[in-house]
Amino acid sequence: MAAEELDLEGEYNNRARVPDHPVHIAGWQQDSAAYRASARCDLDISYGPGERHRLDLFYPQNGDAGGPAVLFIHGGYWQALDKSTSSHLARGANERGLTVAVPSYTLAPAAKLADIVSDIEAAANFVMRRTGCPLVVSGHSAGGHLAACLMARPNALEMPVRAAMSISGLFDLPPLVPTSINKALALTVEEAHRMSPLEWDPPTSGQLIAVVGEAESSEFLRQSHTIVERWRQAGVATRYHEVPGAHHFDVVAGLSNPSDPLVDMLVELAAEA
Repeated sequence: MAAEELDLEGEYNNRARVPDHPVHIAGWQQDSAAYRASARCDLDISYGPGERHRLDLFYPQNGDAGGPAVLFIHGGYWQALDKSTSSHLARGANERGLTVAVPSYTLAPAAKLADIVSDIEAAANFVMRRTGCPLVVSGHSAGGHLAACLMARPNALEMPVRAAMSISGLFDLPPLVPTSINKALALTVEEAHRMSPLEWDPPTSGQLIAVVGEAESSEFLRQSHTIVERWRQAGVATRYHEVPGAHHFDVVAGLSNPSDPLVDMLVELAAEA
């Protein structure tokens, strides 16, 4: 179906698509607070001058197994949420021996999307310096977009990101322009094209896993399918993975479980990055 025939608001407004989303977000906050209270972690580390230039580092209880660290980037359409809603998602990787960094970043409308990408590049560079390790990058929704940006813009990084797992990511941004989501973003059509990783020169090597929930909108499925095909043609080892029955707000839940397939995939990426 052509994009002009789609109800773009219905395709992209995930809070409207999942009416009980407040329950899920409240659960993230509760589970995250509980994990911060029990985890080995360093909290609220500054990676830049801004108020939201802060990140949390979560360490394996029995020591890091070596190799890459994981950078997990929260979602919220670049205009909501912060690191405090994603702490619990470090648990699965921690229990498999991986250190996990979870940053906040400046949100729209205080920041333009290009500035948000710069924030995440600064966070990535900080974590690589702090740990001395390369990164495997993951992120949910807007965080999936930012994960792809990191992999596709190696010149902005001190070490290139060669492995990413985007969960319900956004890579083609012009469809957002006519929706209510764009009120805070204020993207012009030109900016939306310019900030779309699908329109950049793709990486020519590395690994990308694009995860999406089976119950998500056709546009979210399309976005993940498209980047998998486009980047595969350029030489990236890509994989498309649907989480059975999952919608936009529960698709990330498996990251808190060390035996979940999402964590298995992160560990595989780390082993080969």
